[in-house]
Amino acid sequence: MRPLLFAIAAIAAAAPVAASNKGIPAATPAGDPVNCVQLNQVRETHVRSDQVIDFEMTGKRMYRNTLPNSCPSLGFEERFAYSATNGQLCSVDTITVLQSSGTRGATCGLGKFQPVTLAK
Repeated sequence: MRPLLFAIAAIAAAAPVAASNKGIPAATPAGDPVNCVQLNQVRETHVRSDQVIDFEMTGKRMYRNTLPNSCPSLGFEERFAYSATNGQLCSVDTITVLQSSGTRGATCGLGKFQPVTLAK
Protein backbone atom coordinates (compact mmCIF):
# COMPACT_ATOMS: atom_id res chain seq x y z
CA MET A 1 0.00 0.00 0.00
CA ARG A 2 1.21 3.46 -0.82
CA PRO A 3 0.10 6.55 1.02
CA LEU A 4 -1.61 9.18 -1.05
CA LEU A 5 1.09 11.57 -2.22
CA PHE A 6 -0.84 13.04 -5.10
CA ALA A 7 -4.45 12.76 -6.00
CA ILE A 8 -5.68 10.42 -8.60
CA ALA A 9 -8.97 9.54 -9.97
CA ALA A 10 -11.37 7.79 -12.22
CA ILE A 11 -13.25 4.62 -12.70
CA ALA A 12 -15.23 2.98 -15.41
CA ALA A 13 -17.56 0.04 -15.71
CA ALA A 14 -20.96 -0.70 -14.33
CA ALA A 15 -20.59 -4.44 -14.78
CA PRO A 16 -18.58 -6.53 -12.35
CA VAL A 17 -15.03 -5.31 -12.26
CA ALA A 18 -12.95 -8.33 -13.12
CA ALA A 19 -9.26 -8.48 -12.36
CA SER A 20 -7.59 -10.08 -15.34
CA ASN A 21 -4.06 -9.20 -14.26
CA LYS A 22 -2.22 -10.87 -11.44
CA GLY A 23 -1.99 -8.72 -8.34
CA ILE A 24 -5.26 -6.92 -8.98
CA PRO A 25 -7.85 -7.95 -6.41
CA ALA A 26 -11.23 -8.84 -7.83
CA ALA A 27 -13.88 -6.24 -7.10
CA THR A 28 -17.66 -6.26 -6.99
CA PRO A 29 -19.52 -3.05 -7.89
CA ALA A 30 -21.16 -1.46 -4.85
CA GLY A 31 -23.25 1.20 -6.55
CA ASP A 32 -23.32 3.34 -9.66
CA PRO A 33 -20.10 4.87 -11.01
CA VAL A 34 -19.53 8.54 -10.23
CA ASN A 35 -17.72 11.22 -12.20
CA CYS A 36 -15.79 12.78 -9.29
CA VAL A 37 -14.42 12.07 -5.83
CA GLN A 38 -13.66 14.62 -3.11
CA LEU A 39 -9.89 14.83 -2.61
CA ASN A 40 -10.21 15.47 1.12
CA GLN A 41 -11.93 12.08 1.42
CA VAL A 42 -9.10 10.11 -0.25
CA ARG A 43 -6.97 8.32 2.38
CA GLU A 44 -4.75 6.10 0.20
CA THR A 45 -4.31 5.10 -3.40
CA HIS A 46 -3.31 1.68 -4.64
CA VAL A 47 -1.90 1.54 -8.17
CA ARG A 48 -2.69 -1.99 -9.33
CA SER A 49 -1.46 -1.84 -12.93
CA ASP A 50 -0.92 0.51 -15.87
CA GLN A 51 -4.70 0.84 -16.07
CA VAL A 52 -6.20 0.28 -12.59
CA ILE A 53 -6.05 2.49 -9.50
CA ASP A 54 -8.01 1.86 -6.29
CA PHE A 55 -8.88 4.85 -4.13
CA GLU A 56 -9.41 4.14 -0.45
CA MET A 57 -11.70 6.76 1.04
CA THR A 58 -12.74 7.76 4.53
CA GLY A 59 -15.23 5.37 6.06
CA LYS A 60 -13.48 2.42 4.37
CA ARG A 61 -15.21 3.14 1.06
CA MET A 62 -13.30 2.04 -2.03
CA TYR A 63 -13.47 3.33 -5.59
CA ARG A 64 -11.79 1.63 -8.54
CA ASN A 65 -10.70 3.73 -11.46
CA THR A 66 -10.09 1.81 -14.64
CA LEU A 67 -8.39 4.18 -17.05
CA PRO A 68 -9.80 4.08 -20.59
CA ASN A 69 -6.31 3.32 -21.92
CA SER A 70 -3.14 1.81 -20.50
CA CYS A 71 -0.86 4.42 -18.91
CA PRO A 72 2.79 3.49 -19.59
CA SER A 73 4.90 2.83 -16.47
CA LEU A 74 2.08 3.64 -14.01
CA GLY A 75 2.06 0.08 -12.65
CA PHE A 76 5.85 0.05 -12.31
CA GLU A 77 6.27 3.49 -10.72
CA GLU A 78 3.08 3.30 -8.63
CA ARG A 79 2.86 7.06 -8.22
CA PHE A 80 1.36 9.96 -10.07
CA ALA A 81 0.52 13.65 -9.88
CA TYR A 82 -2.65 15.45 -10.86
CA SER A 83 -4.09 18.90 -11.09
CA ALA A 84 -7.59 19.32 -9.77
CA THR A 85 -10.00 22.17 -9.27
CA ASN A 86 -12.69 22.65 -6.65
CA GLY A 87 -11.18 19.93 -4.44
CA GLN A 88 -12.36 17.13 -6.70
CA LEU A 89 -10.71 14.63 -8.98
CA CYS A 90 -12.95 13.83 -11.93
CA SER A 91 -13.17 11.51 -14.90
CA VAL A 92 -12.31 14.42 -17.21
CA ASP A 93 -9.01 15.00 -15.37
CA THR A 94 -5.61 13.54 -16.16
CA ILE A 95 -2.79 12.06 -14.09
CA THR A 96 0.93 12.19 -14.85
CA VAL A 97 3.20 9.29 -13.92
CA LEU A 98 6.05 10.35 -11.62
CA GLN A 99 9.21 8.43 -12.45
CA SER A 100 11.83 7.46 -9.89
CA SER A 101 14.40 9.41 -11.94
CA GLY A 102 12.58 12.59 -10.91
CA THR A 103 11.11 13.20 -14.33
CA ARG A 104 7.52 13.15 -15.44
CA GLY A 105 6.24 10.25 -17.49
CA ALA A 106 3.05 9.70 -19.45
CA THR A 107 -0.05 11.81 -18.93
CA CYS A 108 -3.22 9.74 -19.01
CA GLY A 109 -6.95 10.33 -18.75
CA LEU A 110 -9.08 8.96 -15.95
CA GLY A 111 -12.30 7.03 -16.18
CA LYS A 112 -15.31 7.12 -13.87
CA PHE A 113 -14.99 6.10 -10.24
CA GLN A 114 -16.71 2.81 -9.54
CA PRO A 115 -17.56 2.13 -5.89
CA VAL A 116 -16.45 -1.44 -5.18
CA THR A 117 -16.03 -4.07 -2.53
CA LEU A 118 -12.70 -5.83 -2.91
CA ALA A 119 -12.37 -9.59 -2.64
CA LYS A 120 -10.47 -10.77 0.40
